[in-house]
Amino acid sequence: MKRLSLLALLGLAATSHALQLTDDRGVSVTFAQSPQRIVSLLPSLTESVCALDQCQRLVGVDRYSNYPASVQRLPVVGGGLDPNIEAIVALRPDVVIMATSSRAGLRLESLGIKVVALEPKSHADVRRVLGKLGQLLEIPAAQGADRLWRVIDSGVSAAAQSLPARAKNTRVYYEVNRGPYAAGQTSFIGETLARLGVENIIPAALGPFPRINPEFVVRANPDLIMVGSRNVQAMASYPGWSSIKAVKEQRICVYSAEESDVVVRPGPRMAEAARIMAQCIARKAGAE
Repeated sequence: MKRLSLLALLGLAATSHALQLTDDRGVSVTFAQSPQRIVSLLPSLTESVCALDQCQRLVGVDRYSNYPASVQRLPVVGGGLDPNIEAIVALRPDVVIMATSSRAGLRLESLGIKVVALEPKSHADVRRVLGKLGQLLEIPAAQGADRLWRVIDSGVSAAAQSLPARAKNTRVYYEVNRGPYAAGQTSFIGETLARLGVENIIPAALGPFPRINPEFVVRANPDLIMVGSRNVQAMASYPGWSSIKAVKEQRICVYSAEESDVVVRPGPRMAEAARIMAQCIARKAGAE
């Protein structure tokens, strides 16, 4: 009888240590212990794991995860949406973290690999996802996610305070990708622009990253355009754009590939993204 009681207690102890987490699909994932071998298929998640000082747990990443520099030495397992399943399996991960939009989740789960899907799209999402990752990594919130969020949030506020008054209320269009796809008011980029005190011409009703008709931008006639260097050439073919105020006055922020990586990733470098945007707004829209 005593033996049975002891075994029961041991079983309860093991159960209580088990880690359970509900991801952004609403799927509950259980781990016997915090995962030590992690494959990340989303750059913002890769950066977040490293910002929580757990880079050493990463054993593989998608082809776009390039920061911090240490992750560039890790095995690359293809794209986030269509990764190389065999390459992931060969790495023997305890978990694969990925975007909810990735098609690989069900396939990996069918092979017995645990998947946690997390996809931040807003500032609140970033804070929540950092908390989920902190839970997955078993890092106390006060030392991990909460501390990191305070640094991000204060950095965005500092960037906003750096803008000259004459740059406030500038009407901005941010093109995130060819299509064109724009950053709407409800996206994390749109929320950063709002905190900087400028006006996003893409209304909230269109969603976070809508595909728009280029003529919409012509009619909106923004004071300033933001775009990555990878996509700026496509703008030359948009009809009527030569009449836009921002184009005529050459008020266009063209971000390098490295700057674009910072700005378009909803994660621990959002304060740096706010500084990058604020500096160009001050230089282009704040000029007399």
